[in-house]
Amino acid sequence: MAALEATLKTIGEKIQPQCLVLIETTVAPGTTEIVALPILKRAFRARGIECEPLLAHSFERVMPGREYVKSIRDFWRVCSGCSCEARSRVIKFLSEVINVEKYPLTVLDRPIESETTKIVENSYRATILAFLNEWSMFAERNGVDLIKVVNAIRVRPTHSNIIFPGPGIGGYCLPKDGGLGYWAYSHILGFEDGDNIFKLSTAAIDVNDTRGLHVAELTRDALRNMGRYIAGARILLAGASYREDVGDTRYSGSELVVRKLTEMGAEVSVHDPYVDHWYELENQDTYPAPGHSWSRFFRGQEDLSKIHVQKDLAAALQGVEALVLAVRHAPYRQLKPDEVVRWAGGPIGVIDCFGILEDADIRRYFELGC
Repeated sequence: MAALEATLKTIGEKIQPQCLVLIETTVAPGTTEIVALPILKRAFRARGIECEPLLAHSFERVMPGREYVKSIRDFWRVCSGCSCEARSRVIKFLSEVINVEKYPLTVLDRPIESETTKIVENSYRATILAFLNEWSMFAERNGVDLIKVVNAIRVRPTHSNIIFPGPGIGGYCLPKDGGLGYWAYSHILGFEDGDNIFKLSTAAIDVNDTRGLHVAELTRDALRNMGRYIAGARILLAGASYREDVGDTRYSGSELVVRKLTEMGAEVSVHDPYVDHWYELENQDTYPAPGHSWSRFFRGQEDLSKIHVQKDLAAALQGVEALVLAVRHAPYRQLKPDEVVRWAGGPIGVIDCFGILEDADIRRYFELGC
C-alpha cells in the first residue's frame, strides 16, 4: 500500500486539475475512496486547487500469453468513479480503448463495488480450485479418475467452468486476492471480526498455497514402490510456469514442488519450453525482499539459486529416476511413453499432476516397468 500511496501523492502534486486518475490494478476494497481520494484532495489543497480530483477505478482483466493485448481489448470491463464527472470520464476513456460494442462496460455506482467485483470473482475461482483439492485426495486414494469425473460434470451448462487444480494455482491474482478482502475489512474498513466473517476465502488460500507439497509426497511414494529412495534421486520437473503454454512463473505451484523435493534430498532439474530463467529461484536471496522468499520455509535451499531451466527435453531426461509433469504444456501432452523411457535410460517414476496422460499412456508406462 505504501508504494501506491506514494505514487498518488506524487500524482496529486503534478497533474492538471481536470486530469482523470484511473486506478487499473487490483486493490483492496475501499482503497480508491478511503485511501486514494483523500491523498489527492490533500495534494490539491496544498496547491490551492479548489475542484475535486477526478478519480476512477477499473480493474484489468487480462490473460498472459500470446493473446495478451487482445485479452485487454476484447473483454468485459467493470468501472466506477468517485463522482459523476469521474464516472463519465472513465466511461469515455475506456470506450476509446476497449471493444465496447461487443464487450459492453459494466458501470457501477461506487469504486468499492468495482474493487469488490475483482476480489470476489478471483476468490470464487480460487475457492472452486481449493474445493477440488479434497476430492482429488479422495479420488487418488480410491482409484477414481477425477479428470473423467470433472469432464462428466462439465456437460452441465451450470457447471461448465469446473476445473482441475493441478499442483497449485499460481499467477499474480488468485493466490492473493481473497486475502485483500480479508485485510481491507479490518485495516481499511475498520471491522474487528474478520476471522468470523472470512472462512472460505482464507481457507482456500491456505489449501492452494500448499497443494504443491503433496506432489513431493507422491514422488517419494512412486520411487518407494520401485524400490528406490527419494534422497539422492535425480528428478526432472517438467513445467516451471503457473499456467500452460506461458512463461510466467509468478507464484507457480511448481516452486513448492521443487523446494520440497530439494528438502527431501532429491537432485532436482527443471525443464520448461517457455521459461528461460526461473526468477523466483535465481533471486531467492533478495526477492520479493531479503529473507522473504519461500526458501525460508524449507531447509537445504541454497543451491536452488543456481538452477538452470533446460530446453532439450530428451537431454534433460537422461538418467533421471522420476519425471514430474507439473504443467499442461503442449509439448508434454504430446510425449510418448516409449520415448520418455528410452531417453531416461530405463523405467522411471511418472507423476502426473494435471491429468496430462491418457489411459493408454498410463497402461504403456506400466508395461515399460514404470
